[in-house]
Amino acid sequence: MKWALLDMFFSRTCEGCGIAMTEEPGALCWDCRAGVKTVQVPFCERCGDPIAGEVSGPFECAGCRALQPGFDWARSAVRYDGVAKDCLRRLKYNAGVWLLDDLVDWLVALWRTCPQDVRSADYVSAVPLYPKRQRDRGFNQSALLGARLSRRIGIPFRGWLLRRHKPTVTQTHLTATQRVHNVHGVFSVPWPRAVHGARILLVDDVMTTGATVSACARTLKNAGAASVMALTVARG
Repeated sequence: MKWALLDMFFSRTCEGCGIAMTEEPGALCWDCRAGVKTVQVPFCERCGDPIAGEVSGPFECAGCRALQPGFDWARSAVRYDGVAKDCLRRLKYNAGVWLLDDLVDWLVALWRTCPQDVRSADYVSAVPLYPKRQRDRGFNQSALLGARLSRRIGIPFRGWLLRRHKPTVTQTHLTATQRVHNVHGVFSVPWPRAVHGARILLVDDVMTTGATVSACARTLKNAGAASVMALTVARG
């Protein structure tokens, strides 16, 4: 009913295909929603990276075996492709905050399938931006996602648990090894007492190699966090 009333006064078009929206909730039409590719098994038990072929039992990818990421567990809701990629890029680079509800819908659906230790985390936090980059952009998309997810699942949001105290170059064109070096030592925990013994659910928009969330998780655990589980909207 709410969307039907709004559509009477404000015309909407689908963010994916551009067709007129009539009563569909959110920013995507039903066809575009159906076309979003969710991350499905088989995938790495540690980082959630999808793998091709069949797997007969628990599997850890070569990247996790070699790099031993800082997080205990990570999963992503959808593949970074098509409409999902367009929506995330629009949020990040064009201040598309009207897309937050749709993106958080995917995170909530993922969270509901997670093990109990993830669903009973003590805090939700988010990957921080360097202050200058956040001022230039006007917001931290990961913090917006984390705060809205927090409200939906009833776990307190603590966006200040982590600080990025060094600027870094964009990760987009770096190799996996370069990404690890790029984020090494750039995060800190301002108040270690706040994380001591805590189970933390760390939120980010996109996970590619996992270098950034791994560096954040390692920093939190070095400060005393009991565990760090990562949830991202998309997997690159």
